[in-house]
Amino acid sequence: MGKGQELYRKAKNIIPGGTQLLSKRPELHLPDIWPAYYKSAKGSELWDLDGARYTDMSYMGIGACILGYADPDVDAAVRSVIDGCSMTTLNSPEEVELAELLCRLHPWAEMVRFARTGGESMAVAVRIARAKTSKDIVLFCGYHGWHDWYLSANLADDKALDGHLLEGLKPGGVPRKLRGTSFPFKYNDKKGFEDLMDTHKGDIAAVVMEPLRNYYPEDGFLEFIREMTRKQRVVLIFDEITSGWRINAGGAHLDFKVDPDIAVFAKGMSNGYPMAAIIGRRDVMEAAQDTFISSTYWTERIGPAAALATIKKIEKEGVPERLMKTGAKVREGWQEAADKAGIKIEVQGIDPLVHFSFKHDDPMVLKTLFTQIMLEKGFLATTALYASHAHDERSLDRYLKAVEDTFRDISNAIAAGKQKDLLKGPVCHEGFKRLN
Repeated sequence: MGKGQELYRKAKNIIPGGTQLLSKRPELHLPDIWPAYYKSAKGSELWDLDGARYTDMSYMGIGACILGYADPDVDAAVRSVIDGCSMTTLNSPEEVELAELLCRLHPWAEMVRFARTGGESMAVAVRIARAKTSKDIVLFCGYHGWHDWYLSANLADDKALDGHLLEGLKPGGVPRKLRGTSFPFKYNDKKGFEDLMDTHKGDIAAVVMEPLRNYYPEDGFLEFIREMTRKQRVVLIFDEITSGWRINAGGAHLDFKVDPDIAVFAKGMSNGYPMAAIIGRRDVMEAAQDTFISSTYWTERIGPAAALATIKKIEKEGVPERLMKTGAKVREGWQEAADKAGIKIEVQGIDPLVHFSFKHDDPMVLKTLFTQIMLEKGFLATTALYASHAHDERSLDRYLKAVEDTFRDISNAIAAGKQKDLLKGPVCHEGFKRLN
């Protein structure tokens, strides 16, 4: 029980849920043992409150630190604007430069609005779409945050209780009058999507989806979505909050040559500093003037400066290619180590966002054991990797050697029926399930 877990116990008494982000709850990784808090970080390494050093081979700031922790170029840009004051009565000139850069990278887009987090930027995009169409219903695929427009999908009729179309996301506090305004569809399911479009024809404001997440689109899938939405004059919104900047310098949709009406970015665009962008076609974006979308801290200077420095470095150093290469190496390393140890795993996800699952009895026990052993070896490691520019060959080789040794230990434990006995704390919790 280190200082991090001691502090987390205190946090749970004064902060509902213990953390501000579900994905950072220690119970999802290694209950009672996960370090929980950090003192400092640099590159792909961080130090916990006890001074222990770990190489982060897991989520790298939940996908935000695409260049690595405390990137010198981004931090220098931030320090520069802090020295000149990050907030005044006047506006930041960097936001105009950033808007021009985003439109250059996405020639189909003509206008840009800014926010500071992914969830709120998706709420902005949906508000704009509803203002543009004067319609209410949203069809969506994937995870898009915590706001009412999204969680209202879980207000399904189930006797007196709310159903769970998105398992694990509770809709408490979402007005029940929003029931019937948001409906999910599955990725690569043309028939399911077409049926939804036909059922709600004439009442749909927007279709919201991640163009890329765990799977690549089947031939013609994104094109089919684009054709259907255009035909019914529905606003197509691509959520690029996670997928953006990882396979090219911009949105993943650029690779598929399918242009939406709106695209939303956050996470990797500013390397750990709060920033988000909603970009879109002029005729759609101008509908923002027909509603009220405004917030004081959307005008601060740090976010745009960080985003400009991050995007320029992504372009200059070919970061997406590096991320793809890193993820591919880890994917192959996981499978080779599992085969060598006689362990059954299933590896999924695109290369920069790769993950695996154990295909044995009690998979969550094995996941917890994997995290526990890897932590003892000096790695923050779960069954997923968000590739970062800071993951160099040396750290990758060290990590994959540790994975090989850990899989061997887990294989021995399975053979002896001792896997649960080796845990030093409770089994980790499961997160919510995705539609893509």
